Amino acid sequence: MRQAGIYSGMMWGKKPCPNSLPLSRIKKIMKQSGEDVKMISCEAPLVFAKACELFIQQLTVRSYKISVQAKKRTLQKDDVVTAVKATEVFDFLMEMVTASDADDCMKTTRERT
Repeated sequence: MRQAGIYSGMMWGKKPCPNSLPLSRIKKIMKQSGEDVKMISCEAPLVFAKACELFIQQLTVRSYKISVQAKKRTLQKDDVVTAVKATEVFDFLMEMVTASDADDCMKTTRERT
């Protein structure tokens, strides 16, 4: 039988952890997404917040691994760009990464190896 997890307390007004995203901000962004969005159920921002947290975690972990491979102690923009280019799941972010940044990043990555 499944036990109540950390996010079950969110339904009753308890904040699960200090790192969670602000639900009021998420709801505001959801309402601004289109004119056809008039009402949002109370569960939708919770699910969206969890999805955002998992996305941020995955992007950060992949970027961190790249910085460790390069023997750097600081996560930099080029590490994130390399992680986006190296992972198919993040293909939707390719438009956000400028062509010059992506090319510069790939050149430095090839030079390191």
